[in-house]
Amino acid sequence: MRRLTMWLAAPFLVGAVCAATAAAQTLPRLPGELRLVRSADSPGQVTFDHATHVDSAKPNCTTCHSQDFNILKASARKPIKHDNFDQHRQCGKCHDGKNAFKVEDDCTNCHRS
Repeated sequence: MRRLTMWLAAPFLVGAVCAATAAAQTLPRLPGELRLVRSADSPGQVTFDHATHVDSAKPNCTTCHSQDFNILKASARKPIKHDNFDQHRQCGKCHDGKNAFKVEDDCTNCHRS
């Protein structure tokens, strides 16, 4: 009886593993860390990490990659500047002190030596 149960369960287990593998391959892969261009007066290097900004189980890339950070058209890319934060654009759209820490709270949250 035990062998019969194992033979009946084996195809279901194989099917479940195949389905999980197929589902995992449809998820977008997050890019690695991105070192942003550093200006001369920057207090330290800013490195953007996608993993800390999205739900890796179900990322919604269009939240940022629409107009604020266009990755499809190089001509549409805008430099990241602190002026944009005050106008709630780019990083300042979320880093406003309500949705995420406010940019001005601590420079070392983003700028690292």
